[in-house]
Amino acid sequence: MSSVELKHKPLVEAILEFKWELPTQTADGIEADPYYSLLLGRFSERLGSDYPIHEPLPAAQIPNNLVTHVPKHRFRTSRDGWPLIQVGPGVMTLNETDGYTWIDFKNRCRQALESLLSAHPAKEEFKAQDIMLRYIDAVDVDFGQESVFDFLREKMKTNISLPDGLFADDRVKMNPVGFNWQVSFPTDDLGGNATLRFSVGKRNDRPALIWETLVQTAKGRVPPIPDGSMEWLEKAHELTHDWFFLMIDGELKRRFSGEW
Repeated sequence: MSSVELKHKPLVEAILEFKWELPTQTADGIEADPYYSLLLGRFSERLGSDYPIHEPLPAAQIPNNLVTHVPKHRFRTSRDGWPLIQVGPGVMTLNETDGYTWIDFKNRCRQALESLLSAHPAKEEFKAQDIMLRYIDAVDVDFGQESVFDFLREKMKTNISLPDGLFADDRVKMNPVGFNWQVSFPTDDLGGNATLRFSVGKRNDRPALIWETLVQTAKGRVPPIPDGSMEWLEKAHELTHDWFFLMIDGELKRRFSGEW
């Protein structure tokens, strides 16, 4: 695994998402978490001085039995600062941006998972549903001068093409104004799927190619937390790390490294 430190990281956000099964259902057949209110208080206490800033999210206004696996509360390290932790009925996320380093992020993941498990008031009923490690990156591209297809082929070794005949009579321009492409592959070693997503968007109000690299377990294949999940996280990071450096090798790696 490459240990290259990038001077100009393209990282937009790194995310750990952990979901657990909700044991009860309402009379209407909707999942609900009878322990969420107590869990929230105990979990926030365990986060303590590391994440002292509490922010209720819009979903916090919705009754707990009407929304599941959606974050309702956010805890930040400082006001408007990152990293942050979010929690809702059946879900917890850890999110980091510019300050990301793998060692720090990994340690925060362990702290968050351990705090979640110790805070849950019914550990004998606690069952993990899935875990996901997700990286969102972006690179500036002038799509008026370069098509997304050309950029992916020439800069990221990814060849996506359409029949030339679609544009032969010039009724439709070949350079797309919208683009969203995704592909997923099974990975037995990690008990789920590895996914790449590419889309056209903006970063800092400039046109950009947004790409995501993520690994997610299948239901029922989440290793026990915290130790088993941390071993999974190490392997998932190694895979996403290797994929990232394979795809940027060449001009983009030199750009992100500050060589030009």
